[in-house]
Amino acid sequence: MSVPVYILKRILQALPLLFIISVLSFVMLKLAPIDPLASLKANPAISLQSIKAEEHRLGLDQPPEIQYFLWTKNLLTGNLGISTSGSDVTELLISRAWNTLLLGILTFFFTWLVAIPAGVYAAVNRGKFGDKFFGILTSIGMSMPTFLLALLLLMGALATHWLPIGGLQSPDFYDLDWLSQIWDEAQHLVIPVTELTFVGLAGIQRQMRGNLLDVLRAEYVRTARAKGLPENKVIYKHALRNAINPLITLLGFEFSSLLSGAALTETVLAYPGLGRLTLEAVLTKDINLVMASLMLGAVLLIIGNLLADVMLKLVDPRITLE
Repeated sequence: MSVPVYILKRILQALPLLFIISVLSFVMLKLAPIDPLASLKANPAISLQSIKAEEHRLGLDQPPEIQYFLWTKNLLTGNLGISTSGSDVTELLISRAWNTLLLGILTFFFTWLVAIPAGVYAAVNRGKFGDKFFGILTSIGMSMPTFLLALLLLMGALATHWLPIGGLQSPDFYDLDWLSQIWDEAQHLVIPVTELTFVGLAGIQRQMRGNLLDVLRAEYVRTARAKGLPENKVIYKHALRNAINPLITLLGFEFSSLLSGAALTETVLAYPGLGRLTLEAVLTKDINLVMASLMLGAVLLIIGNLLADVMLKLVDPRITLE
């Protein structure tokens, strides 16, 4: 099976999956004991007629099945609906998606840049100081809650005044020239990128170390050493290529988390991202905004898994797409 045919087949298979995800998400949102208009109803200055008009505008006066049908119809026409705040959902997603995408790309780059060499180094120097050091470091990263690490970094920034605290831009951001604006955002990104990188590299480093240790015990590696090949060539040309294959599968999950994997961090650090927006929408039962965010995450997960499968085929000729 050729790669284009395989991609088309996977896309067709993903359509019913997306439908099931949308139905389950919508049902769970409707079952949640939260009133989207609770804040309006709690305000005595707002009349009953205004509340009824708002329910009609959002479609909340329709039966659930009609609401889902209208949402699906709008989705197919490219209309994601209106948020309970009165803003267009598409505009909200676009305004926040870039911030989260920037954070996700930087985190992804630094995580893999550090984790892969660290895993290789730990495997090659098994039992030595470097291996034990990375073992302790990754254990801390895997066991420490993300919000706790974020708070510790915030406390460090507050005590040293080396970095800005919270947000993505300073209050005088728009008064700065373009070079100063870039520097200002870069400073604000240091804490969230550091926190997410430290937490994320733990699992990848351990996976890389374990994979390489397994491959180094293989027969063909012992044969290569017996032939007198240099150790670096044995490790980096023969062993590493096979040890890194299982990590390609993780790329799919990493890709899907670019827009949805930092909600807690964004909330703690007051970062204006999509994860924080989605979490706030869930707490207020903003159905249109939550459904759009969930479907976006599902699409990214499907695309990520598809890219991982295709990449795995390209790097390992033994794998077929049948």
